[in-house]
Amino acid sequence: MISINNSISELDRAYEQRSVLLDSYLQAIKAAAHYSIDLDDEITGPHRRYLTALADGVASGQPEALIESRATFRGLLRDYRDKAARYVQQLRDELAGMSNALQETLESLAQSDGNHEARLRKTVLGLRETSESEDGNGLRARMRAAADSIEVSVDQIHKEHQLAISEFLVEIRMLHARIDALEAAAAVDIMTGVFNRAEMEDRIRSATAGDFHLLLFQVRGLKHADARFGPLAGAELAGAFTKRLKNSLPQNATLGRWSREEFIALIPGPKDRATAWVTDHLSGTYTCLQDGKTVRPSLQVSVGVADSVAREPAERTLERVRQFLTGA
Repeated sequence: MISINNSISELDRAYEQRSVLLDSYLQAIKAAAHYSIDLDDEITGPHRRYLTALADGVASGQPEALIESRATFRGLLRDYRDKAARYVQQLRDELAGMSNALQETLESLAQSDGNHEARLRKTVLGLRETSESEDGNGLRARMRAAADSIEVSVDQIHKEHQLAISEFLVEIRMLHARIDALEAAAAVDIMTGVFNRAEMEDRIRSATAGDFHLLLFQVRGLKHADARFGPLAGAELAGAFTKRLKNSLPQNATLGRWSREEFIALIPGPKDRATAWVTDHLSGTYTCLQDGKTVRPSLQVSVGVADSVAREPAERTLERVRQFLTGA
């Protein structure tokens, strides 16, 4: 009887501990949602909704839901961190642009005193001196009023001049920033943040004078993930693959996306023996989010190598790349 009572007590304590742990986990998820920094409605809003939905799913206490929630919770936090980092970097870039524009405005204003202003002020000084003379007592008041009026006008012109210069410089700075952003975006694949095919072809043409090699990647599974899980999950998968690929390559490598499931890396210097390791490291299961839930699409990656050939025309090198990637 004592043994049964002890067992029941142990079960009660275990159940109580489990309840406390589950409640603590739920509170941690809810706290992460509640204390997420408000960045933008399109960023913070979905993040909080996904965390709330995750908490609702975990509240059931089912082992399967708890196990699945670990990867989802981690993925949601990682996704929000990446988006927050991009948002903060954008704010920093805008602040730097405005700061540079302000600096240029101040430098311009420091040099903006022209001869016309000096002449006007000299005239004002002459009028004041005349108004203080013994002659022309009847004109003294009118001349002083005229002098005061001219001085006010000069100050107003100077202020308007400063404001106009400031506005023009800020607008020019913002236009330059937008132009730079558009030019940079035109050379980059939107989903992965690497160079597009046209930019990579230009870089290969420029590199033919030196010693280099190309790694050519055929990635099977991106189209399937896009069709099965939706374009957002497909884009996240492409980004996750690109991030893993960048971490696998030398820092001096130039990475580009040749087509939807083909990537290319231009690496200065002769080839090494890391191709097999790169293939094994890139193939496999990836963890992505679909409407705040974890999905695990898989990719199969094959790698080919194209060496630079002395005095080979750039178009011939590009043709070898096309033959491998397209099978033509």
